[in-house]
Amino acid sequence: MRLSVYLLTAAVALAAATGLAVAERKLLVERESLYNNIYIYSEPPYVTLTFGHNGRLYTESIYNSKDDRDLPVVYTRSMTAGLMYAKNVKSILEIGSGGGRTAWYLHRHMPEVPITTVELDPVVAELAQKHFGIKNEKNFEIATRDGRLFLRESKKKYDVILIDAYRGPFVPFHLLTKEFYQSVEAHLAPGGVVVQNIEPSTMLFDSATKTIQSVFDNVEFYLARGNVVTVAYEGPKRTLGELKKMADTRQGTHKFRYDLKSLLAQRRGLSPEVGTISPDAKVLTDDFAPAESLKAIEVHNRKWPSE
Repeated sequence: MRLSVYLLTAAVALAAATGLAVAERKLLVERESLYNNIYIYSEPPYVTLTFGHNGRLYTESIYNSKDDRDLPVVYTRSMTAGLMYAKNVKSILEIGSGGGRTAWYLHRHMPEVPITTVELDPVVAELAQKHFGIKNEKNFEIATRDGRLFLRESKKKYDVILIDAYRGPFVPFHLLTKEFYQSVEAHLAPGGVVVQNIEPSTMLFDSATKTIQSVFDNVEFYLARGNVVTVAYEGPKRTLGELKKMADTRQGTHKFRYDLKSLLAQRRGLSPEVGTISPDAKVLTDDFAPAESLKAIEVHNRKWPSE
């Protein structure tokens, strides 16, 4: 999971999310991988995963080591809103695992549902299992692969697909194009839903939103302390009454820590509060032949030279 809205140091972001004093922070791990400069900090009971870029630290995941159903990062709670939209919840895919906290939260509340969380960086996947309370077990699989390539190679369909992949302050471009969303749509089961965290203050927000709208019949928005979580799906638009009914049903069955029905207060259409789409915004496309996509993805995933 990626905390894209807080363009702050890890300590300040954690303090904002939890109220914990910055002075208690202790560096546990410093690792360099092919894809990231990784720093893990301990601020008991919290553990924070951060990535370094251009002298700044970007918070990726926060784990409460004394409560594994806690989601300290507020927007990750909104990522569960898709459960109100999906016709069924028999399989879940997460692209952009990081510390794996959103996927593990769902696993703890829905242990009977197979969940796969995909992380590009094998070092991050290793550290998440060591420091963030997640592990491969029945109905919970950690896959190390680029999310788009994972979809390309998979024939499975999912009721809920969560997308929360970030490189510092930005979503990787190949996870924002029309061709990517077409691949996501092709992997949705009938009545399925895709949920994505998109940083609203970047120049790509308008184009990213327009691109999702070019593939899906419906795109709705959930506000979460500066972040915007999009919910996209095919077919008739869900009414407020339908969403309340499904929220009541699934909340009653699974007893989620963060009540689904309360999330409906964050639901928005496009508005000045969320953002309005510029008429000049372009639909994002790959702009290269399919045969070139594998090479391009591998190159773009690597760290920038300035790192």
